Amino acid sequence: MSLLQVDGLSISFGGIQALNGVGVNVEKEEILAVIGPNGSGKTSMFNCITGVYHPNSGNVLFRGESLIGLSPDSIARKGVARTFQNLRLFMHMTVLNNLMLGRHVQFKKNPLSAFLRLRREELKHRKVVEEIIDFLDLHPYRHSLVADCPYGVQKRVEMGRALALEPEVLLLDEPISGLTSEEKEETAYRITEIRGRYKTTILIVEHDLKIASRLADRMIALDYGKKVAEGSPEEVQKAPEVIKAYMGVD
Repeated sequence: MSLLQVDGLSISFGGIQALNGVGVNVEKEEILAVIGPNGSGKTSMFNCITGVYHPNSGNVLFRGESLIGLSPDSIARKGVARTFQNLRLFMHMTVLNNLMLGRHVQFKKNPLSAFLRLRREELKHRKVVEEIIDFLDLHPYRHSLVADCPYGVQKRVEMGRALALEPEVLLLDEPISGLTSEEKEETAYRITEIRGRYKTTILIVEHDLKIASRLADRMIALDYGKKVAEGSPEEVQKAPEVIKAYMGVD
């Protein structure tokens, strides 16, 4: 059984069919790239997997259990985390506090510890966050407000907050968009390190096909809400349907 199974997902908004019967199986510790032109349904697929959208039909199975109908926080507790195409950080909080928020689903309520002002629970989660700060090289910014950090650092914080959930499946929505060439290379390296260090399965939406191809074990292509190709990065990029979707020619 695949770790994550997307089966026949369909969702529409008014007269727009954002997804039309999309399906894919993702194996444990695999990196799967999702490509396609703007408006092809990539982010809608992520939103259905993570509970932001509830599809009109189809199913999403994680470890054989359906995620459909669950709230985003319930899905996060099960081990599925994500970043967003448009940053969803708390800009007027520090980098450290944004990362600590990523641990909220792991906190266990203990009234006695709270009454006695014991910090064992907080310190346990702080240790996880400190490791992420070290991994993402965020030490110089730990006490800075996110709003005051460079955009590339903000992208790292968003990734770090998702990692703080200790997910089995991590969905990265355009993690290198808006970055400099050097930052893109650093982020690509970190994505491969995430799989190696945390044994994480990764789905990545990316427009930079060169980097997506380098990172991915497999790739799927969407166009107008339909899956038009699936296979190795080389196979998908050579598929006539993919060339037509990107170039507008047969």
